[in-house]
Amino acid sequence: MHDLDIHVCLVEDDETIREGYEYLIGNAEGYKITGSFASYEDAAKKIARCNPDVILLDVELPGISGIDAIPKLKKLVPDAHIIILTVYEQELMIFRALANGASGYLTKDTPPKKILASIKEAMEGGGPMSSHIARMVIQSFQRSEESPLTPRETEILEQIATGKSRKRIAEELFIDLETVKSHIKNIYSKLNVHSKADAIKLAKDNKFI
Repeated sequence: MHDLDIHVCLVEDDETIREGYEYLIGNAEGYKITGSFASYEDAAKKIARCNPDVILLDVELPGISGIDAIPKLKKLVPDAHIIILTVYEQELMIFRALANGASGYLTKDTPPKKILASIKEAMEGGGPMSSHIARMVIQSFQRSEESPLTPRETEILEQIATGKSRKRIAEELFIDLETVKSHIKNIYSKLNVHSKADAIKLAKDNKFI
């Protein structure tokens, strides 16, 4: 049955915290720690062999920071979902992490159960965030009247910005998945962007959401 476990790798320089996560995740049913590293440089040599589904990544690392490590890790293990797990809550850092390709952003006071649920959520295409981080993301958006987006498109982009998967958005707005996809296509086209991160950044910079 081990093949069905979610493979998790940790990149965290604090040994006590790292061992705590190893214990928590390694002893939870359906999860398996396949690698544990104290820095990006250390991880870079071996992480591809660990075949991670999800990487829990600290921001404050010796050498390359967690934020700058995200695109590098994505090159090494393109299919892995990266969740930032940190004490930092600055808005700029959160947006940089998401723009660099992080799937989620949790703070280290996140309860163990939520960490496990977040790993699963990232695997299902969601973008898990600590609730106060999600709130911060939303509060940083004050809407502009000049927006080219329709109210529905704005609503969907706001949902995306809080890290919800397309499937979840469809369920919560009582519309089908294809409709959500077609709205997202229109949003990208109107904003002239090609990715979720760019759409969020541009809409945020121009206060469309």
